Amino acid sequence: MVAPPFDYVAAGSYDEAVRLLAARGEEAKILAGGQSLMPMLNLRLARPELLIDINLADQRPPSRTGDLLRLPALTRHRVLLEHDLVRQHCPLLAEAIRHVGNVRVRNRGTIGGSLAHADPTSEIGCCALATQAQVVARGPDGERTVPVSELFAGYWSTTLAESQIITDVLIPVARPRQGWSFLEMVRRTSDFAIVAVAAVVELGERPGEIAAARVALAGVADRVMLADPGPMASTADQDLDAAAARIAETLEPASDVHASAAYRRRLARVLVARALRQAAARATGDAR
Repeated sequence: MVAPPFDYVAAGSYDEAVRLLAARGEEAKILAGGQSLMPMLNLRLARPELLIDINLADQRPPSRTGDLLRLPALTRHRVLLEHDLVRQHCPLLAEAIRHVGNVRVRNRGTIGGSLAHADPTSEIGCCALATQAQVVARGPDGERTVPVSELFAGYWSTTLAESQIITDVLIPVARPRQGWSFLEMVRRTSDFAIVAVAAVVELGERPGEIAAARVALAGVADRVMLADPGPMASTADQDLDAAAARIAETLEPASDVHASAAYRRRLARVLVARALRQAAARATGDAR
């Protein structure tokens, strides 16, 4: 199939794009990398009357300000994979990007577009939750900052207004005594994740003490989600296994042609336990 007819405008700035969105409402869609939108157009799952191309709106590179890593929304996945600032200050994201699509997708896809698409199997969304990221959204009334934990509303939908555009993603830089892990299960390379897990573990002052842990999952709900691992006194295997079991028991994934709900729940338990172990080992310096 081919896409239905539409008008096209290349916006020279975010403000211009916002004005066009506000004027056209549901009739307009933003075009960034196009790796999700263009297939939807060709399958006629989306039928916008206007495409607003924002690729000329921003050419900024990733940067660090204080304890925040600032990733412009148009940052390509390939840049996230290769940029020294990302690899140093958010290695979890750099690792997860390896699992996103294929080389063509990583060359064109953008971090802001991925979060705005709100795919419930999104590796980037999963990492954004685990790292406590925020997005900066620009609309007719100016900018506002939204925690990613409040961004996703359900299948392919967000809490942003129709005329708001993500311009930046803000991620706290990795701290000392913090470890991370990203794991996923796919049927074939470049497929959507059946289950994906991103974990961040922060150690306390005493040896082996866990001060905080965050676990995010994809593929188990109508959106990527944060799961509460509950109390964990130490990095001992029994504590991490118990945390993984608690998380799996709270999940209510759907069954589909790729996997049953029971399989997804069991897979989540296994991957969460592995991810917590790997994150804890990195925090102690026992793993890379």
